[in-house]
Amino acid sequence: MTRRKLILILAATTALSALALTAARARDVPKVATGFLANILCSETFVSGLEPARIFSETTAAMPGVRLITWAMDYQVDRARKDVTVTLLGLGRSHAIYREGLGCMLDHGVAPADGPLPPARPQAALLPEIAGPSVVAPQSPQLAAALDRAFAEPAEPPFRRTRAIVVLKDGRIVAERYADGVGVDTPLLGFSATKSVISALTGILVRDGRLTVDQPVPIAAWRNPDDPRHVITVDQLLRHTAGLAIGSSLQASLASVLEPVNQMKFMEPDMAAFAEGVPLESAPGRVWNYNDGNFAVLSHLIRNAAGGRAADVMRFARRELFDPLGMRSVTIEFDAAGTPEGSSQMLASARDWARFGQLYLDDGVVGGKRILPEGWVKYSASPTPNAWVGYGAGFWTNLGDSFGASYRKEHGWPRDAFYAKGTIGQYVIIVPSQHLVIVRLGRSPNAPPAADGVFDLVRDVVAATSGSAKLAGGN
Repeated sequence: MTRRKLILILAATTALSALALTAARARDVPKVATGFLANILCSETFVSGLEPARIFSETTAAMPGVRLITWAMDYQVDRARKDVTVTLLGLGRSHAIYREGLGCMLDHGVAPADGPLPPARPQAALLPEIAGPSVVAPQSPQLAAALDRAFAEPAEPPFRRTRAIVVLKDGRIVAERYADGVGVDTPLLGFSATKSVISALTGILVRDGRLTVDQPVPIAAWRNPDDPRHVITVDQLLRHTAGLAIGSSLQASLASVLEPVNQMKFMEPDMAAFAEGVPLESAPGRVWNYNDGNFAVLSHLIRNAAGGRAADVMRFARRELFDPLGMRSVTIEFDAAGTPEGSSQMLASARDWARFGQLYLDDGVVGGKRILPEGWVKYSASPTPNAWVGYGAGFWTNLGDSFGASYRKEHGWPRDAFYAKGTIGQYVIIVPSQHLVIVRLGRSPNAPPAADGVFDLVRDVVAATSGSAKLAGGN
């Protein structure tokens, strides 16, 4: 056989293999698309209390390419049974069910491991109250102008669809505003901002000596010393450098449905088992690849450490994190195995997201009690090598010289800012040098970068609250 024929045969074999893989994944497209929307429609209808038509319209408009198939989608919301069904031309059907205290779960025909949660018994908050019960009007004309601009819609798409903004300065709200149908207690979906909460819960386990950052994680499927995954650490999962061959979660678009990680999220009853079952595509610690599989594994570690059940996870999260911060409007959703869907499925009021940000502004201490380990906040914001977006350990960061950090600083973000971020427009921004926490939640496309208006919002708020800027109430 000649060299030329060998090259042609190899090329043809590679092309056919890629085609077969693409075709196999293409069969998943309807189920992934309907699963994504069914879960959001269920969560925001029965947890947030928003109208399904609004949820469907705003969510699909924020995702490039999805409009190409929305005409073929149909959804049914059963308020009596508290469930949602979404179909796509009969090729894909997804069913999401609401469970009291546990939010929504995609139904894959597997009985869930956990029943309803027992009623919560909140403990007294350690964080001083950040505001009274009423919406706090902007405390200066400059802040009012900042919020006016953040809620204003451009004449043409892409639209911002801002739902909530809360600004904390020195631990008190100095401005907040909400879209119609949203209020101070409305739980709103944080998408991947949830990862930062999972990072905090991981830190609490590290504080208590139940996990270590730089040692191999206790995952049964990886314990064989001959398995190259046995060296994966908590740090590598938090930083997205574990090397799992599961695809990327950076994009929210029609094209992203082909990623294996979305099979995990929308077609599997046990997400962690799927993530723990994939091989490596790169040696742990070598390559940065942002994906939800890393946080499915971390969520499994938290479930195991808390006691093994969803109720145990919620008791742990409330006792150690939510109650001390006074976070009363929180729902974490779980898969059928009882593992928190820690990559994206936490809902909380904008004020509660702000309380979470305040914990990081205060170096992990609340009311004199250390919640996060000494140095954990600095660690969370420390840049990950090769993370071009500017990413730390469960948080995005402006520290370092990554492309993303440099871009944000060039567009007015303070150099020391770090933040929790969820797709299509969710932010919890911590600015230590300005004693600021800025929460912005909405439904905005990820691209272009200025579509959600957050560059303007951060720049405007910093200008309105720093230096000689005068705030009402003596702040």
